[in-house]
Amino acid sequence: MAKSTRATAALDKAGISHGLHAYDYSADVDSKGLAAAQALGITPTRMFKTLMAWVDKQPLIAVIPSDQRLSLKKLAAQCGGKHGQMMEVAEAEKRSGYKVGGISPFAQQRPAKVVFASSAQQHDTLYINAGQRGLLLDLSPADALRFLQASCADICED
Repeated sequence: MAKSTRATAALDKAGISHGLHAYDYSADVDSKGLAAAQALGITPTRMFKTLMAWVDKQPLIAVIPSDQRLSLKKLAAQCGGKHGQMMEVAEAEKRSGYKVGGISPFAQQRPAKVVFASSAQQHDTLYINAGQRGLLLDLSPADALRFLQASCADICED
């Protein structure tokens, strides 16, 4: 398994401190984020998943805790739109340059606006996909938000 990806290289170039954590990835689980959290022995609220969506034909990246579900209605409202929908797998892989199960919000092929769940700021560190299945990175939420020029909002289902 490669220990460097486009995401980690971009963070290294920006001088952003992060850790790397490999785990045994399985495509045959209901929740890849929850499985990753369990494999690393961390709480699911600190394991964030990257979701690709559309809001009124604009691509968006939503980053939410692995134990939560994205509210497309809240995401659309947060972004000043009317209609949100999940991106199809093939389009998400094409736009991000990563395979589903390994999509990172960092160093995507075609960057888009990024919105983190507001709970991201409650943690000292977050775990997020490093751009490869079975490889996660940890970093401070402040560094992630600053690097991605991301916002935080209430985008999860109640």
